[in-house]
Amino acid sequence: MSRILMVQGTSSGAGKTTLVTALCRIFANSGYRVAPFKSQNMSNYSYRESGFEISQAQAIQAIASKAEISPHMNPILLKPLGNYRSSVLLQGKFYKKMTADTYYKKFVLTKGFQIALQSLAVLQKKYDLIIMEGAGSPAEINLHNYDIANMLLAEKMESPVILVTDIERGGSFASLVGTMSLLSKQHQKLVKGFVINKFRGNVNILTPGFERLRQITSKSVLGVIPLIEMDLPNEDSLDDKIKLFKKQNKKKLDTEIEKLARIVKKNLDIKSLEMLLK
Repeated sequence: MSRILMVQGTSSGAGKTTLVTALCRIFANSGYRVAPFKSQNMSNYSYRESGFEISQAQAIQAIASKAEISPHMNPILLKPLGNYRSSVLLQGKFYKKMTADTYYKKFVLTKGFQIALQSLAVLQKKYDLIIMEGAGSPAEINLHNYDIANMLLAEKMESPVILVTDIERGGSFASLVGTMSLLSKQHQKLVKGFVINKFRGNVNILTPGFERLRQITSKSVLGVIPLIEMDLPNEDSLDDKIKLFKKQNKKKLDTEIEKLARIVKKNLDIKSLEMLLK
């Protein structure tokens, strides 16, 4: 059975997608058979293969993993239609249109979660390592009971979790502490460390904050990733400029992924991550 690592964030746009992309390439370059996985993604930026459609973010992560793009890497894709309605795609195929209320209260914990686990099981049979990406924040306490993209999945799979935050927005220490405080004790134990993302300046300035974080949460910072200028397609509508993934740009994309992986590997404690996988 393959090993699993999960990346969650303190918010949308914290850097989950970018970090997973980098980790997929780092571990693939180290000889692992790697696959990305995001149980549930809400995005209108999709990748279409013959016979299926998934979020383009997971398609790019598959390329980073040097793996074949599969609908099982993003078993639930929600494409927003407006007025709290979305088109729901399951394992790459259109299923039906649903309101948010129907999705959460009548679908996600039954068929939705089953589909996600089924796809994850398919990938586990083929790959050594699955790097799972969470969605939004695990501390959305109004949605906690329905959140199959974050801690419910991590708990089910007994997966170690890395929590990433965007320091460029400010308030990253508060975001980490606040997120941890809103998690149950059981879910707090799954979090094995933090990653500070999009930092500019001298890392030594952050050192006192790291110690205080450890005192409050008992968790350590595993790395500080600098703000990286990348020419990668967008994850979702948080980005101002739309960039879509095109097959003919795969070579250029691969070059950008290698650049990203080198920078992340230099600034992240990869040995500690490997220890989590044992």
